[in-house]
Amino acid sequence: MKTYKLLIVLMILFFSGIMKSQVSVNINLGSPPLWGPVGYTETRYYYLPDIESYYDVQTSMFIYYYGGGWIHRTYLPAYYQNYDLYGGYKVVLVDYYGTSPYVHFKNHKVKYKKGYNGGPQKTIGQKPGKGNNKINSGGNNQKNHKSNGKNNNKSGGNNNKSKGNTGHGGSKGKK
Repeated sequence: MKTYKLLIVLMILFFSGIMKSQVSVNINLGSPPLWGPVGYTETRYYYLPDIESYYDVQTSMFIYYYGGGWIHRTYLPAYYQNYDLYGGYKVVLVDYYGTSPYVHFKNHKVKYKKGYNGGPQKTIGQKPGKGNNKINSGGNNQKNHKSNGKNNNKSGGNNNKSKGNTGHGGSKGKK
C-alpha cells in the first residue's frame, strides 16, 4: 500500500513537472518612454548617438560607458544632465535581440556619429513644459496648475498628444 501511494505521488510530481516545462511566458516589463520614437513598441534598444549611450526599453535603463565598463542606470550621468531626450535622435536597434547592445558600439559609433540625423522622427509624447501640459477635460483644454513643483493633473494618466515632429530625424537604425 505504501509503495502504491509513493508511486502515485511520484507520477503526479513527474506529470506536473512536464506540464510546467511546457508553459512559456513572455513578459515585456517596460513600455517605451514618452521621448521614444513612434512606431517601435516591440523594440528593446535605442542607440543615442549624441551621447554614445543606449536605452533599454524593457528595463527602463540607460547603458553608458563609465569607469572602464558599461553600466546600467535608470538615469544618465551628470555630464549629460542637459541632454534633450525628446530632441535627440534615437537609432532604433530593430535587429538586435541580445542583452548587451554595446558589443556593437564600435560599429554604432562610426555609423551614427554625434549629431547623426536620419530623417524625421516623431516622439510618443510631447516634451514637458512651455504650454505642453494641457489636458482634455470634457472638451475644454486647460493648463495644469502647479503647486510646490507637483503636477495636479487628477486624470491619472498622460493625455498629451504628439503634434508634429518633435525629434531630429528618423529612419530605422540597423545594428
